[in-house]
Amino acid sequence: MSRFETRRSKLIKRLARAGADGLLVTDFTNVTYLTGFTGDDSYLLVSPDSTVLVSDSRYEIQLAEECAGLDVLIRGRKTKMIDAVADVVKQAGLDRLGVEATSITLDLWDRLGEKLAGQTLVRTSNLVEGLRVVKDRYEIDCIRQAAWQARRAFEVVRSSLTPDLTERQVAARLENELRRFGAIGFSFPPIIAVGPRAALPHASPTDKKIGESDFTLFDWGANNLGYVSDLTRMVVTGRISPKLRRVYGVVLNAQTAAIEAVAPGVACADVDRVARKIVVKAGYGKHFGHGLGHGIGLQVHEAPGLSSSESTKLKPGMVVTVEPGIYLPGWGGVRIEDDVLVTRSGREVLSSVSKDLDQCVVG
Repeated sequence: MSRFETRRSKLIKRLARAGADGLLVTDFTNVTYLTGFTGDDSYLLVSPDSTVLVSDSRYEIQLAEECAGLDVLIRGRKTKMIDAVADVVKQAGLDRLGVEATSITLDLWDRLGEKLAGQTLVRTSNLVEGLRVVKDRYEIDCIRQAAWQARRAFEVVRSSLTPDLTERQVAARLENELRRFGAIGFSFPPIIAVGPRAALPHASPTDKKIGESDFTLFDWGANNLGYVSDLTRMVVTGRISPKLRRVYGVVLNAQTAAIEAVAPGVACADVDRVARKIVVKAGYGKHFGHGLGHGIGLQVHEAPGLSSSESTKLKPGMVVTVEPGIYLPGWGGVRIEDDVLVTRSGREVLSSVSKDLDQCVVG
């Protein structure tokens, strides 16, 4: 049984608890997870007796390559997706069709209801996403490779930084190196933030030059076969001021303690609390406004979230980021982020870029 068949089998076991005979998967990421198909504009019907992927002629060859053995309906040029889906559902003989409430639009819900007047539509949530929370060996290997690609690309770019380079130019160089090391590209739009701009947790690259401040925040990740990494490091291009050393030390202590707290059975909120307590004690509590981290996988933000409101307990196979930060308007910000795998005995840090502040200095 392939990994995709195993995933679909687990999904089918969850359908009964959701009160559905089958599930129409409309979230393209979930379609990829369940089939291996990397295209879009395609829906998947999963039920105990049939699995059919509905697509169009643009993807006919790609589907044959990526999803050999899977039942596929290639709708004609004049056939609307809604009509093709309705035909597949009727042929499957489903009385109660589950739909992904977080993916389906109100318009599609209404049109499905009209086309499937004899069937009941059942709103579902988290059926596939719940499976994606715990990664299998293949997924972990892909994420580990994505972390390696991110590290190698960063090391090359960091070694060639010059004061006249802009944030945008650095981002372009970083993407080129990611691809050179085998990545599809970035896993998300990178954050390259010089000096005071590092106080913006989600700053977009601009024409500000690296040499305009003593430090720059890098937040980037690689997309490897659809699976992503997510790292953040500080690069010092000038002198290490006492303030930078103090703030950086607080963030690093918070991250180190939080990573040590990652283990099976530990609540996500408790891991967040470990880091936040250190930041608050140092007097920077109000300057750490986001959650400690999040899951990664096929998407850069997945469950579970490491936050004060997340009661989920960690399980082996989960991969989360641990990324405390302190952001001081007018001065800048410091964030340190790693990708951490929950193992049976504790944790494994998948990213391995140095965090020693003195080693963050470039010539």
